Amino acid sequence: MDLGLTGRVAVVAAASKGLGRAVAEELAREGAHVAICARMASTLEETAAQIQKATGREVFYRTLDVADSKAVTSFVAAVETSFGRLDICVTNSGGPPSNLFRNTPPEAWRTALDQLLMSTIYFAKETLPRMQKNKWGRLITITSSAVKQPVDGLLLSNSIRAAVTGLARTLANEYAADGITVNNVNGTSIAVDGGLVRSLL
Repeated sequence: MDLGLTGRVAVVAAASKGLGRAVAEELAREGAHVAICARMASTLEETAAQIQKATGREVFYRTLDVADSKAVTSFVAAVETSFGRLDICVTNSGGPPSNLFRNTPPEAWRTALDQLLMSTIYFAKETLPRMQKNKWGRLITITSSAVKQPVDGLLLSNSIRAAVTGLARTLANEYAADGITVNNVNGTSIAVDGGLVRSLL
């Protein structure tokens, strides 16, 4: 099935492995130019090479921490410079450690906020205005089943991923007139196969 993604430019965060990598590879298979980022330089470079070899599509990559706002700004600008546009952004990050409320210090909350919520905000602020210029865009936040039903022990994920869900729903209303859709996707319910991109877009 042709999803009409040939020539589109997609950013996928935290894409050196796991679900992020699977999303990036499927987007490339559908004909999109893909830009990926992650913290581990060696893994990221290897992933970019493997996706490019498997799909024949150019893959732009850069090492960065998604919780670093300046790094995200620089990355998105570089992607636009390299490909000339930006159409799709998939926000993603690792999950915070499990813990009970009584054992969770304030700094752990701040780290989790930066990792899950603020990283999504940083990517949204950089990519949505670029999508507006094209009057077309897709912003997808990968969340978890915890946004529907809290999972015992996953205090930080339960709390902050719910905030990401609320953010995405609000942005969906705000940017709909510009031809931009904003969706949350429960990562635990997605099959990593040829239907992956269809479930996202």
